[in-house]
Amino acid sequence: MKNGINKVTLVGNVGEDPRFNQLENKQMVANFSFATNEDYLDKEGKEVKKTEWHRVKVWNKRAEVVKNHVKKGDPLYIEGKIQTSSYEDKEGVKRYSTEIICDNLMFLSSRNDKA
Repeated sequence: MKNGINKVTLVGNVGEDPRFNQLENKQMVANFSFATNEDYLDKEGKEVKKTEWHRVKVWNKRAEVVKNHVKKGDPLYIEGKIQTSSYEDKEGVKRYSTEIICDNLMFLSSRNDKA
């Protein structure tokens, strides 16, 4: 197969207020943590709640939307791709970071729903 598919779909909640940067070339980028939850029964029949944390990066016009409308706790639907990068820390150890690069997002509630 010549081309693979790198696509992720997440439904969950924003874990922190987004952070924003404007780069020298005027591009806007938003970063935030995102939590997805899973509930299941273990072997003994006890309910287990598991939270998986994701790092989300949003660029340009969508970052402006995030800046104006997204806050900690907001439920969102996110589509994007997984991207892993590497860097060296202060001690020279190679580290890896995996993020979701957001291509599309939808709000799952309106501001009026948050009473």
